Amino acid sequence: MARYTGAVCRLCRREGMKLFLKGDRCFTDKCAFDRRSYAPGQHGKSRKKVSNYGLQLREKQKAKRIYGILESQFRLYYEKADKMRGITGENLLKQLELRLDNVAYKFGYGNSRPEARQLVKHGHFLVNGNKVDIPSYQLAVNDVVSVCDKSKATEKFKTFAENPKTLPAWLQGNYENFEGKVISEPAREDIDVPVNETLIVELYSK
Repeated sequence: MARYTGAVCRLCRREGMKLFLKGDRCFTDKCAFDRRSYAPGQHGKSRKKVSNYGLQLREKQKAKRIYGILESQFRLYYEKADKMRGITGENLLKQLELRLDNVAYKFGYGNSRPEARQLVKHGHFLVNGNKVDIPSYQLAVNDVVSVCDKSKATEKFKTFAENPKTLPAWLQGNYENFEGKVISEPAREDIDVPVNETLIVELYSK
């Protein structure tokens, strides 16, 4: 499966904001964005006038980079969202939020989405009792995500369980049993990613 293997700090600098792709490092003085908040490249410091298309493109790129998705897969998410009932932009974000790697991150298993994605790929999670190692696996309401028995004993997962995150309203966690449940579809107000989905829809609608 294709994935981005370059320096992730460049992505934050290019989007002009922290995307928290390195977890705890993003909160320290080692964060590259804090030291060089301008775009990468020799012309990064120069100010450029951004067109409407440029704004739309940057918003799409930002969403892709936050969730760790490449262009072809992101377009498939959009096409599916466009065929669903409701608002296309919100449908797009709901699909991205319900990815297994994102839900694992929301439960606190991983300091960043890339780390949670790696944990999923290494087979640490069960969905409704069945092992799933596909980060893009789409969860549904009432699905239960749990940690494999062997993984529960590791120091990493014990640390995660001892430092639970504040969960959004659409998730329910049981950290004593290392499991959580999707109790509803995420509402737009529960999705805290700094993305204007309307601009993405405008871009793909051209």
